Formats: sequence, structure tokens, C-alpha cells
Amino acid sequence: MTDTDKRKQYEIGMVGLGVMGRNLLLNMADHGFSVVGFDKDMNKVEALRKEAEKRDIRCTANLQEFISSLGLPRTIILLVPAGAPVDSVIKELSPHLQKDDLIIDSGNSYFKDTDLRIIRLKEKGILFMGMGISGGEEGARNGASIMPGGLKKAYNRVKLVLEAVAAKVNNEPCVTYLGPLSAGHFVKMVHNGIEYGVMQLISETYALMKLVLGFSEDQLQNVYNEWNKGELNGFLLEITGNIFGRVDDKTGKRLVDEILDVARQKGTGMWTSQSAMELQVPVPTIDIAVAMRDLSVFEEQRETASKIYLDPKTSFSGDEIKFLIQLRKALYVSMLTTYAQGFALLLAASEKYGYHLDPEAIARIWRGGCIIRAALLEDIQAAFHARHDLLNLLLDPYLSKEIRENQEDLRQIVCLASTNGIPIPGIMASLGYLDAYRSSWLPANLIQAQRDYFGAHSYERIDEKSTYHTEWLKGSK
Repeated sequence: MTDTDKRKQYEIGMVGLGVMGRNLLLNMADHGFSVVGFDKDMNKVEALRKEAEKRDIRCTANLQEFISSLGLPRTIILLVPAGAPVDSVIKELSPHLQKDDLIIDSGNSYFKDTDLRIIRLKEKGILFMGMGISGGEEGARNGASIMPGGLKKAYNRVKLVLEAVAAKVNNEPCVTYLGPLSAGHFVKMVHNGIEYGVMQLISETYALMKLVLGFSEDQLQNVYNEWNKGELNGFLLEITGNIFGRVDDKTGKRLVDEILDVARQKGTGMWTSQSAMELQVPVPTIDIAVAMRDLSVFEEQRETASKIYLDPKTSFSGDEIKFLIQLRKALYVSMLTTYAQGFALLLAASEKYGYHLDPEAIARIWRGGCIIRAALLEDIQAAFHARHDLLNLLLDPYLSKEIRENQEDLRQIVCLASTNGIPIPGIMASLGYLDAYRSSWLPANLIQAQRDYFGAHSYERIDEKSTYHTEWLKGSK
């Protein structure tokens, strides 16, 4: 390394050279930005050094060398696991940083943690942004959906870099400034909640085709590939088709059949459900997707229960082609309701936390790069473009028409699954949400009467604007 190289000031620093950090750094370098990567693991440093080749990348396991390599004011991106590791890195970096240096946390951090970090670092004059990134290894390397939040002036410092490395749809970068404080991490959290929901829905269609129709892996692959050509087109449908075609190197069987049916979670789905409950926004499809991952962990109990509760005998004598059409339409409506739940939560959070979120912009940046990218996001973007004050996607004229035309198929699928004892709680929850949301009357009046009866919680009347309490035992027949 020459003396000139040693004095060079790099534009962007990256802490964490795992799969995501390394690939994002390479992406930046490919777009003409000078970058320096830091990791305590020398193996990761060497892996980046080999891959960097002639790119304008510096690699180091020395923190002081990393800090001194960055031009002022410094811009440092963190791609480390959420939680304590983020705070640990911040603690190590802080003594070496100056006023107006910028730290960007690009992991899946809990949004309330991001707010606390913003406050703590502000006291030291250090800027902090929470920025969600979706797209996995492929997205980091070739274009992801990027969800930044924080101070607008901080975003403006990195705007050109982020627009360069983001995925593009119709030449539009899948990144935009979302709002102040933890807006970026909240949007990413809801993105992941929707992801949970859609994955659960797809898995339930798999269960129905496998258990009702007895489809082979080749047939399943063909169905998902075909569905991916129409209104269901999206990344998750695309990879599902690919999964059923993958052969296990060890057994020669299809790999999916060799995978244990236990799906754990890392927190973002759970946080979405918790946040929705705090904001009193129903997201039942997301809730049940989280619950089903939790339930899957009890594999021994499930095995025992399966011997106690004999499954109803699965029978199907209908038209297979008609069934597949109904199942496709049921999945479509269920996916729409899941996105509707997620966007309703975003709108509530925007008002509660002062994010000033633009749902049209969020739909736009989710169209490419991210895990939940799908053709229906074009319709969602159009819905919010037509009505900026749209409270719920189920109220949009076009989307509501789509749902009305396909809801009977959803009902038929729910009936068939229930009769055959096949669990499809995500699809059922989607139908329940739809039916409850479209109901001008709900039996909540009885719940209020019950609450007032046992706890004197009071109730409102339909004929007068006030609250009332009744001594229910007096005057009862």
C-alpha cells in the first residue's frame, strides 16, 4: 500500500462484513463510491479483500484505521444483528466520532430502540438513522428496497449512494425518504409482518394441494410457476416454484420434503403484532402467521395430539381444475387483505408517531428488490395515488371490485379445508377480517353489555351521545 493510499479518505464506511454488509459494500463500489469495510473477524476482512479486486475498497480489522480512513463528516453504515450488538458497536464507535458524523443502522432493529439511540447520540452531536433493507444477499449485491428514516438532512447526505444501489423499477430507484425518527425501521418491520402473512398463506395453499389433491412436487412446481404469471406474480411465488424443483444432494428426493416442519422467528413479525395491538389496529393474518410459527415448534406435542385427534378422512370428488382456480383466487384475496392490514397499521403509526408516511411512496419502493415485491403493489400504489386520504385498501374502488368478484372462491376454499380438517388459519383469518370489516353491525354491543355487567365499564347508546352504566340485576326477568 502506498503513502497516497494510506492518506485516502473514503466516502462510506461499513461495520459488519457478513453476507449483507459485504455485498452492499461491493454494490456501492461498483457504482463509483469509495468504501471502507470493518469487521473484527479477520476471515471476513480477507474474504472482502479477495472479492474487492480492483474496486475502490479498503478492508480492515482495526477500528482506528477504519475511523481515520473516512472523510469528514463521517458516514458509517452498520450491518450487524439487531439488539445488543448494535449498542455494542455504537459504544465502540462513539468515542472516535465527531459532531455531525452519521451512523446508519441497516439491520432489523426494533423501532423503539432506534428512537432511543437517536436521542442518546443527539446529545453528542452525532446523527443516527434507522434504515431497513429488504432483498437478502441478492438485493444487497444487485439492488434492494431501501427504507430510510431519520433527519432529512442526514438522508440527503447519502441520497445519491442509496439511489445508486437500490433496485430499479421503470428506472425509479426503490428508495425514498420515509420520515423522521424511526420511520424507516417501522416501515421495515411492517414489511416483514406482511412477509410473514404472505408466506403463511402460500404454505396453506401448498397444504391443500398436497393433502386434498395429492399433488407431487412436479405438479406443485408447475402450479406455482403458472400462478406467478398472473395477478399473483411476485418474488415469494417465484421462489416457491423454484423450491419444489430442488433435489436434495444427499437423498435424491425433493429437498423440501427433507426439511423439518418447524419455522422459528427472529422478532419482526412478533413486533408487528405487538405494535398493532398497541395502536389498536387489527392485523389478524399477520398475527396468525406469527402464532403458527410458534405452534410449529411444538412438534412432539403435535405428534402426540395427531394420535388422539384422528383427522377427518380427506375426500375430494370435484373438478381439479376448478379447485385450483378457486384456490388461486382465494390466495389473491387473502394476500390483498394482508397488504391492507399492513398499510392500515402504517397509517395509524404515522399519525401516532409523527412519521408523516406517504403510503403511495412505500408501495412504490416495495415494487422491486424486496421480499414482498408483487404485481399487486402496482394496484396498491395506484389506489393511494388516486386517494391520498384512503384509510384502508379495502375501500378502494378497483381493489374492492376485485375482492367482491373473488370472495366466493375464498369462502369455498375455507369450507373445503374445514370439512377435511386441514389447517389454513391464515386464509380463514383473512376471510374473517374481510367479513368483519365489511359488516355495518357487529355483536360488540353484547360485549359492552357484558363488560358493564361484571365490571361497570359503561357503554354508549345508539340514540344518545353519552356513557351509561346499568345495574343489570335490577329489573331482570
